[in-house]
Amino acid sequence: MKVLMVQHPHSFQQHDFPPLVMALGFFDGVHLGHRKVIKTAKAKAVHNGWKSAVMTFDPHPSVVLSQENRPVEYITPLKEKIDLISRLGIDYLFIVRFTSAFANLDPARFVQQYLIDLNVRHVVAGFDFTYGKYGKGTMDTLPRHGMGMLKVTAVAKMEENDEKISSTSIRKMLREGETESVVSFLGRHYETKGTVIHGEKRGRQLGFPTANIQLDGDYMIPKAGVYAVRLFVNGRWEKGVCNIGYKPTFHDTGKSHLSIEVHLLNFNRSIYGEEVVVEWRHRIRDETKFHSLEDLKTQIANDIEKASNFLDPI
Repeated sequence: MKVLMVQHPHSFQQHDFPPLVMALGFFDGVHLGHRKVIKTAKAKAVHNGWKSAVMTFDPHPSVVLSQENRPVEYITPLKEKIDLISRLGIDYLFIVRFTSAFANLDPARFVQQYLIDLNVRHVVAGFDFTYGKYGKGTMDTLPRHGMGMLKVTAVAKMEENDEKISSTSIRKMLREGETESVVSFLGRHYETKGTVIHGEKRGRQLGFPTANIQLDGDYMIPKAGVYAVRLFVNGRWEKGVCNIGYKPTFHDTGKSHLSIEVHLLNFNRSIYGEEVVVEWRHRIRDETKFHSLEDLKTQIANDIEKASNFLDPI
């Protein structure tokens, strides 16, 4: 897959590309609904003997359009999004830098500059996709803005248990710790990637050493608590129990940073500096402040047993 980072205004011309079928969207999560859009574009490209393409945007439009100065949490930060899209057999990935100037582009000019000028012959997007200034361009206006030069396919919404499969729904589930529920929307278990760094070594002092994970991107972090997880490290999956939170037993409220620490079951090797993947499987409980270290150790042992029982069949 050829990845092109596009700054507005771009200088590409039609002859720079073969005929393209383009899937349009932000595609955070590359969930089952997104995959339907992308696979539809791929199928139409193969049918016509053209090349397949995806256009996405970076950063999230809310960074530019929102008045609130809040960091964006991604289900799939850009690096992971690229990897997931490449696995779908796409030929070209256009990543358009979302800026104020780009956001102010008239819908008709967006179609001319970012579709027709890139030799796009057929556009595929979700039924609710919008484009151009104020999102005034819709799937209904796209044929008119394409001036007869574009075929358009609007993909109907996908639902699971009468709820639309969407990035918004997935974020809501993760905020509530529903790491098992997201599987039916994502089509896979939720994952975060990071690097093992040195922490406070409290787990080792308690007899339960942990790998402290520093995330590699602005990931959506599941609700604080204890989870049964798998950790991909050194080329294989290991079973573990993870605590996300602020370690209230050791720190006063508001005086510590959020940490992600994984205790691996039946594992005693040093993995500092290793790049790892946390696969979120099952939420065990809320994070709790304990009045004694003995109570904490007893609870950790119980958490390990629960995680082990849950992960045993895997």
